[in-house]
Amino acid sequence: MPKDFARTQRVADQIQRELSDIIRTELKDPRVGLVTITDVDVTQDYSHAKIFFTLMGDTALAPQSQLGLERAAGFLRSQLAHRMMLRTVPQLHFVYDTSVERGVHLSHLIDVAVAEDKAHLDDDES
Repeated sequence: MPKDFARTQRVADQIQRELSDIIRTELKDPRVGLVTITDVDVTQDYSHAKIFFTLMGDTALAPQSQLGLERAAGFLRSQLAHRMMLRTVPQLHFVYDTSVERGVHLSHLIDVAVAEDKAHLDDDES
């Protein structure tokens, strides 16, 4: 039986691919650095899309990058309209995605805990 893959998810995936390409090749705003689009969430009626992004490098520049992306939302939306065959191109809302940073932090905490446990086991065996 084929996997149920909703049209909204296919549209979200296509928006993610197209936006990544547009931001990389056509967006000239200096506030927007090395942005990676991590996820896109589109409403059922395609009127709004929430774009989750992360930054490569300095995460302190996230508010500036978000402002740059919000200011360029009209340009990005018009470019999406040229590339995609949709009746309604959604309004774009950008949200900084902190899940990658949290994952790295939790991984570091796990590594520290494992190292401490190993150190305690080595002390107990001596």
